[in-house]
Amino acid sequence: VGGGVVVEDQPDVSAVLSAYNQQGDPTLYEEYYSGLKNFIECSLDCHRAELSQLFYPLFVHMYLELVYNQHESEAKSFFERFHGDQECYYQDDLRVLSSLTKKEHMKGNETMLDFRTSKFVLRISRDSYQLLKRHLQEKQNNQIWNIVQEHLYIDIFDGMPRSKQQIDAMVGSLAGEAKREANKAKVFFGLLKEPEFDVPLDDEDEEGENEEGKPKKKKPKRDSVGSKSKKQDPNAPPQNRIPLPELKDSDKLDKVMNMKEAARRVRLGPECLPSICFYTFLNAYQGLTAVDITDDSSMIVGGFADSTVRVWSVTPKKLRSVKAAADLSLIDKESDDVLERIMDEKTASELKILYGHSGPVYGTSFSPDRNYLLSCSEDGTVRLWSLQTFTCLVGYKGHNYPVWDTQFSPYGYYFVSGGHDRVARLWATDHYQPLRIFAGHLADVTCTRFHPNSNYIATGSADRTVRLWDVLNGNCVRIFTGHKGPIHSLAFSPNGRFLATGATDGRVLLWDIGHGLMVGELKGHTDTIYALRFSRDGEILASGSMDNTVRLWDAVKAFEDLETDDFTTATGHINLPENSQDLLLGTYMTKSTPVVHLHFTRRNLLLAAGAYSSQ
Repeated sequence: VGGGVVVEDQPDVSAVLSAYNQQGDPTLYEEYYSGLKNFIECSLDCHRAELSQLFYPLFVHMYLELVYNQHESEAKSFFERFHGDQECYYQDDLRVLSSLTKKEHMKGNETMLDFRTSKFVLRISRDSYQLLKRHLQEKQNNQIWNIVQEHLYIDIFDGMPRSKQQIDAMVGSLAGEAKREANKAKVFFGLLKEPEFDVPLDDEDEEGENEEGKPKKKKPKRDSVGSKSKKQDPNAPPQNRIPLPELKDSDKLDKVMNMKEAARRVRLGPECLPSICFYTFLNAYQGLTAVDITDDSSMIVGGFADSTVRVWSVTPKKLRSVKAAADLSLIDKESDDVLERIMDEKTASELKILYGHSGPVYGTSFSPDRNYLLSCSEDGTVRLWSLQTFTCLVGYKGHNYPVWDTQFSPYGYYFVSGGHDRVARLWATDHYQPLRIFAGHLADVTCTRFHPNSNYIATGSADRTVRLWDVLNGNCVRIFTGHKGPIHSLAFSPNGRFLATGATDGRVLLWDIGHGLMVGELKGHTDTIYALRFSRDGEILASGSMDNTVRLWDAVKAFEDLETDDFTTATGHINLPENSQDLLLGTYMTKSTPVVHLHFTRRNLLLAAGAYSSQ
């Protein structure tokens, strides 16, 4: 239906806008629109909710058509008469629209050009669609019928029409909903198998066993790392689907440490909530704009509006640089404590400041092995810093505009960045050019996250959609719509099956990646959600917001017994339970500190961070 070819790359501006030439009589636009409005408002309830989805895209296209053809007074009158009928979640778009009153305004507005070129997607049942088609053809309301065919993509499904509530849950993005086809590709959401190697027993473990000279008890075999993912996960990608770096000896040691910590991990649940430790940045030099914490919780980094990146040690162990080359040559390479000897004690301090960016730093990310740090900035670059020397190693230039977020792959080596240029880029630390460019969002890419298996990347955008991209070939494999404002946080569940997203609309939405469906909505925050994090075993989801609260949600209950029958999957008819209150386990207020980052330690203590704001 009305599904012409969508041109992907930026077409010639005048060609795009000239599509508005086939205009009708400008004085009749209000009549056309109000005629359709009366028809829809008088139709049966079951069709009314579905057909009401047409109001917004038709309103925008008819308005732009009038402006483009220089009927300025008609455009103004049309806008004033009908803009109040649009759903509240389009307020921001309408504000932009109301400022486009002349033909030349349209040429410079990328968002509006995108609106013109991408077809607005509506999902409508066959019955409602037939009703609409009959009405428009009987009325010979060709102007509206032309717009429907030219600029809308109507995804028709067989079966019951959707309710207002079902539609409201899924709409609100800049380009309507996702076509059902967009979420059909197979996604390997399972986890990769952990490499196996023996874990040496601690000395203390040994001594404990051997008091009073008793013969040693055999320790239960817990000797190979990651015993939980020994078996190949049937939903996992092939182990070598994308090349991942080899494990170094130091990585193996870290995995052993991680296991020992995990053995002491607190099992969380509704009856056992985590303690929360809050790091407040006071007098934050010109404003804190980004935070990250290492996986082992030993270091914290802040990115600031004054272009600096500041790294702190949060353990008694101070940060030290490696000695100068001349001194290194004197060290006995064979000594047991060589790693200790190469460090320069004179450089020890709790805080290191990294200078180099020339604009606010919006994203920071530690490498899993804690040797490197990434930062991205308004200056259009991503920088890679050494945590051995606390110097900048590389500046990656690709985005010519502000870069809003960056993150290392869970396996290191690869990293992702997203920015104002509306694309996300995949990089490898040893390449100057990006390896993949993920293009498709209609507005800034505001946040980027790797899937735990590193084969996929999720991006959130100011176009109010979340996309999942395949690292192997750069394809978009999921488009999630439902947020009513720009997305600012993303978190994958530890098992790789689910994604949680947070936006300026104060809602956390939950998605089943395999089925490509929204499976939950957590309501409670009253402002933008900047941070989301699952506990280590996925029992609890923590969310942090501009409303100065951290909230804890019961993730087990949120995801249990989901109905993902074939009908739901085929039609996207989701019935979201109104159960936010049952799932909310706790709300924790800060004095006056918006929460910008959350992190669960390896033992499930929750760390939160933000900058105190005095207003």
